Amino acid sequence: MYCHVLAISGFLSNDMAALTMEGEEQNTTTDHGTSSKKRELTMTSGSSYIPMEKLGTLQGDDAHFICAEKKTVGVADGVGGWSKHGIDAGEYARQLMSNAEYAVVNGEPSSKVDPRKVLDAAYSKTKVKGSSTACILTLDQDEGLTTVNMGDSGFLVIRKGGDVYKSPIQQYSFNYPYQLQDNDGSRTPSGAQVTTLPVEAGDVIVAGTDGLFDNLYPRQIEELVRPMIEGGSDPHDVAWAVAGQAYCTSMDREAFTPFTEGSLEAGKSIVGGKEDDITVIVSCIVDDRL
Repeated sequence: MYCHVLAISGFLSNDMAALTMEGEEQNTTTDHGTSSKKRELTMTSGSSYIPMEKLGTLQGDDAHFICAEKKTVGVADGVGGWSKHGIDAGEYARQLMSNAEYAVVNGEPSSKVDPRKVLDAAYSKTKVKGSSTACILTLDQDEGLTTVNMGDSGFLVIRKGGDVYKSPIQQYSFNYPYQLQDNDGSRTPSGAQVTTLPVEAGDVIVAGTDGLFDNLYPRQIEELVRPMIEGGSDPHDVAWAVAGQAYCTSMDREAFTPFTEGSLEAGKSIVGGKEDDITVIVSCIVDDRL
């Protein structure tokens, strides 16, 4: 089994292996009595992480994991405000994702991955000080894409023909997202949103932290992702390109971004990109029969 948690130091780091998440082969019998295969979806994923340069840590506040055999990925973003109290804001996110990966790997071999139960298990074992947003996604042959999301990390589903689905943001107010925190009864996985979406071969899933979605609109991401995937680029190369574009925008003091738009709606005026850690996971849905 190939599962790993990534929270890598340095300015730019990539998961250089495109990981194939195999779906189980299923057979069915047609009306004519012959055996034929149902769809056999796989999910090939790659990631990129650009931690924001800051004093005291090279790892940044984000963490993520990709588990190939269990067809599951996850991202988390530690809440930076903890650093004002001398606490490594990324440690909670790293432990949360490590515990989530452990729950995925050590689940019953024959059982489906339930992202909500995975998040519950990870939360119950994460005891360091801090708090974090989280988003976990899994591909199931029958149910499609099942996700659990807490806060302003999230995902896109990009489909051929131009349709783009964006997971909703959960926040108390502008730039104050829902978050998980130990020993805080109001910040538990019970507040997370669970979503099940049908997926098909050719769909592309882009998961990320708010460092991505605060700087790039869904359509900007789609316009970057689609031609690269259709041109045969590997998911990790696509993730690298998306993260790089988000980083460039985050450093642009004149850019009009989703973060700018949100600030205006909240009665503020914050022009330019938002400097932040940036995590991107790109997953391609493929029918293995084709």
